[in-house]
Amino acid sequence: MRGYENLLLDMTDRGDRLWRLIEMVETFNTGIVQRYIKAGSEMICYPEDLGMQRGPMLSPQHFRKYIKPVYERIMTPAHKAGCLVHMHSDGDIRDLVDDIVVSGVDALNLQDLVNGIDWIAAILKGRVCIDIDIDRQQITRFGNPRQIDKLIREEVEKLGGREGGLMMIYGLYPGVPLNNVKAVMDAMERYAGYYS
Repeated sequence: MRGYENLLLDMTDRGDRLWRLIEMVETFNTGIVQRYIKAGSEMICYPEDLGMQRGPMLSPQHFRKYIKPVYERIMTPAHKAGCLVHMHSDGDIRDLVDDIVVSGVDALNLQDLVNGIDWIAAILKGRVCIDIDIDRQQITRFGNPRQIDKLIREEVEKLGGREGGLMMIYGLYPGVPLNNVKAVMDAMERYAGYYS
């Protein structure tokens, strides 16, 4: 409603109107959560895009002050109702991920190569269900089927396990060669039972 730049300036200036705007957005989103709970949802998804190609869209300090408390308040009713909380964010969210997880997230959908597969394994494996967003910027678009198979296998090996905790999703966008699309599907099917 204020636009990205204006919102960041508001956070920096600590204007009183910002708190009113946050309250309006929170009230609206709380209503959505309540409707999902009333409908009997078992999982509620909280979609956001908090990251850029390098780093988050706002400072960790601003996130903790203005955004995290809202997440905690709108995720609490879902947990109290027995719902799982799933959160999505594109981009590099490494500087925010600890605050996101402690806010009450059960499953986190994040991009693989932007955040780093080894980093994701070290920081998130065993803490939350990792819903990995398979690369759609480099390897699946410009690579070859062998590279795609290697990427997906690496992700399954490093992020998965017998106990579970890994989901995978792939967003297909225009310009991806059909052979690469097939390679993604084949690899996901091939490694689906890797730990079975």
